[in-house]
This record gives sequence, C-alpha cells and structure tokens, in this order.
Amino acid sequence: MLNSKQRSFLKSKAVSINDTIFVGKEGITDNLIKQLESELKANELIKGKVLESSLIDVKDAAVKLAGMTSSHVVYTIGKKFVLYKENEDNTRYMLP
Repeated sequence: MLNSKQRSFLKSKAVSINDTIFVGKEGITDNLIKQLESELKANELIKGKVLESSLIDVKDAAVKLAGMTSSHVVYTIGKKFVLYKENEDNTRYMLP
C-alpha cells in the first residue's frame, strides 16, 4: 500500500511519461495483462488509458489490472490511470 508521500512522488514522476497501456473495446485481455506485466518490469511506473470504445470504467480497470499484476494504483483521472510496481532487481524510483 502506498502512503500519501509516495503517491505524491509517483504522481509527479508520471506527468512526464506517455501512455503505454490502452484498454479498448475488448476490455481486459490476457495479452493486455502480459503487456502490462512486461511494462511494469521494465519501467515500474506506467500510464494507461481507457478508450472511449471500452465498456469498463477507468477506476474498475485500474483496480482489476493492479490486482492481476500485484501492482498499486497511483491515481486515476478522466480516462487515464497510473500503476506502480517496484522492480526489486532494478529499482528506478526510490520512494520516500
């Protein structure tokens, strides 16, 4: 669980990254989970977007994806979400 300082730190880092995960009309698929796990392992912090054609709500998508990948929801806003999972082999972000 992230505390407020950690969440604030990660929010500031997420501003400069681009969307890498897109939830489309198919919703959450096995391929999406594999892509997300790969992105989290490489980058620790990822930003995603729920497309207009998707039937799933952004908060629901973020919570489900975080649960399936053992990551943390940093925040959701509009159609975007940010997830974080520490990579113990190569830590990129030293949380306060």
